[in-house]
Amino acid sequence: MLIKKLTDLNGLPGNEGEVREFIKNEIKDHVDELYTDRLGSLIAVKNKNAEGRHIGYAAHMDEVGLIVTWIDNDGYLKFESWGVDPRIFPSKIVKIGKNKVTGVIGTKAIHLQEPTERTKALPVDKLYIDIGAKSKEEAEKLVSLGDFVAFDSEFVEFGDHKIKAKALDDRVGCAMLIEMLKSDYPYKMTAVFNVQEEVGLRGSAVTSKLIDCDLILNIEGTVSADMPGLKPHQTVNTQGNGPSISLIDNASIYLRKYVDAMTKVAEAHNIPCQFRRTQNGGTDAGQYHTGKTGTPVIGLAVPCRYIHSPVSVMDKRDYDNLLKLMKAFTEEYCGEKIL
Repeated sequence: MLIKKLTDLNGLPGNEGEVREFIKNEIKDHVDELYTDRLGSLIAVKNKNAEGRHIGYAAHMDEVGLIVTWIDNDGYLKFESWGVDPRIFPSKIVKIGKNKVTGVIGTKAIHLQEPTERTKALPVDKLYIDIGAKSKEEAEKLVSLGDFVAFDSEFVEFGDHKIKAKALDDRVGCAMLIEMLKSDYPYKMTAVFNVQEEVGLRGSAVTSKLIDCDLILNIEGTVSADMPGLKPHQTVNTQGNGPSISLIDNASIYLRKYVDAMTKVAEAHNIPCQFRRTQNGGTDAGQYHTGKTGTPVIGLAVPCRYIHSPVSVMDKRDYDNLLKLMKAFTEEYCGEKIL
């Protein structure tokens, strides 16, 4: 399964090479042009000489994680992180560096914690990674300062059409782009696999100046908060109700005529969809909106529970329906039946 292969890979911001090489091998026989920019984003063009509308697709390759910043005399590793709630860190298994050295994020046992420490999340400076080393010298034979640290999380299918994996944000988007490039559409299509989205949309800041499309579909794994204890308006998205269409977020205001066109295509093809009911967060769409002379963007996503954690959960039906929607919209937009 493509999404399993992608989520099994590690690709933290600035270290997306493993993901990029996999994608290259998947799409190289299906595109006319394939290149990597200086920051590391991968850009693929299909049917580059086709006339008519030029549609673009964007997703990001990087995932949340950690980086080693210190090795103490007893062989424990200190770290910094981005995009991760520190409350989830204790007891998590991780893989470190290119050799994927196994480690466990630890802290002192609850029996030894002060009463005030038990009532709040421990800060990162109170945590460490244990790789089983006895000394700094022994640890340095296995890992180095600056090594990237990814969560070790097995891909699992369970329950009612559910998948558990790490990095669904945004390997679901990468999978969608691969599928679109493998299609037999005759239209000019550009797919961008961005780096460093999780640290401030940095990859797309570059690629928004390199590509020139008439419209871009930005594909993400987004928040799904359909869980106990929340009121209906707080759920953001509901799993099983189809792909999510964005209206606004912290980086973009999506032009209504394009949103309406997407919903009309969904209705015409009986594809369930829903609106993303929050403006929190931001995506690479924010860079494309303002790139060059401005490019219209539609934000689409698969709703994911427990996002930015080792155990994000998605519904396979939402994934399948998003791919159907992208294909139907591409056919109607590039065939100039809409907009």
